[in-house]
Amino acid sequence: MKKLKIGNVELSNPYILAPMAGVTDLPFRLLCKEQGAGLLCMEMISAKAIQYHNKNTKALLEIHPEEEPVSLQLFGSDPEVMSEVAKQIEELPFAILDINMGCPVPKIVKNGEGSALMNQPKLVHEIVEKTVKAIQKPVTVKIRKGFNDESINAVEIAKIIEDAGGAAVAVHGRTREQYYSGKADWDIIRQVKDAVSIPVIGNGDVTSGESALAMMQKTGCDGVMIGRGAQGNPWLFSELREYEKTGQMPARPSHEELKEMMLRHARLQMQYKGDYLGIREMRKHVAWYTTGLPNSAKLRGEINAVESYEELEDLLKKRLT
Repeated sequence: MKKLKIGNVELSNPYILAPMAGVTDLPFRLLCKEQGAGLLCMEMISAKAIQYHNKNTKALLEIHPEEEPVSLQLFGSDPEVMSEVAKQIEELPFAILDINMGCPVPKIVKNGEGSALMNQPKLVHEIVEKTVKAIQKPVTVKIRKGFNDESINAVEIAKIIEDAGGAAVAVHGRTREQYYSGKADWDIIRQVKDAVSIPVIGNGDVTSGESALAMMQKTGCDGVMIGRGAQGNPWLFSELREYEKTGQMPARPSHEELKEMMLRHARLQMQYKGDYLGIREMRKHVAWYTTGLPNSAKLRGEINAVESYEELEDLLKKRLT
């Protein structure tokens, strides 16, 4: 099994759960860890929100001992705030600090944060350098191919990150303007890999063992980051490892295993977020878990009316027999 070292942090395998807002919360990360993910990335957190002690941020910062190693992702565009906040939270049990320079969401970009930073090479250097100097833990950065087709600059930005002391760079092979549409450009990941000596993590369109291995072969990347491919599919990580070992894709989970995973996920959601919010947040997860199953459209319609664990259990028993 190929290992991956980021700074002084050694991962047991190179398969990484990408940070996804509203998805990679503590319950989902625990499930992916059990399936063998090498590194778990938390939901992105606003550096300013931590600075101003925003009450909703406390839950986002929670880390369970069983999920380590974890990468905590900050977003922001002020080098002073980013480095100060990094120092302030360094005692939390995350292994790696990641800086988000890839988020395409309009309100983030409008603030000059996330993927807007792809247009600010000097600021990128300053943010990374200040943050690296502020803490002992490795600092990584997640970027995109570029802001739009007229400014494809992932190679330039990756070199800046390396020069500023970044320990690794994750490259999503789409521009900000593409959001998550179209096909990810793996060639840009290869170009970044050829240009820097720090580890490069490829991201975009990995949904199976075959695609993970194909990305590694085509780009030479050191690790593979999986985002939407893991939604409703924590098993992906055990399948990736199995495929790497044997060249065979294991059988997909049975309906019974699927049902058990969803109910376990629901119990974890309720444990960490309370019954009301926990069960409502499960609705989108159930939609992902059941995509492509017979009658899944009907089930997705029904799931939105579910308001308790018992109702969820009854619905899944009825639909997944």
